[in-house]
Amino acid sequence: MGLLVGLLVVWAVLIVLGLAIKSLFWLLFVGIVLFVATGVIGFVKRKTLGRS
Repeated sequence: MGLLVGLLVVWAVLIVLGLAIKSLFWLLFVGIVLFVATGVIGFVKRKTLGRS
């Protein structure tokens, strides 16, 4: 669970950097995709393991 939260924080930082620095705008899209993918994978794994 700690790794999942850590990854979500890293992706959120990428999103903020993508918004803040115009030359790194592509980081916004990479961060959004990775954030959503990590969230979905974490949700599926949690549900599969039977945790609420």
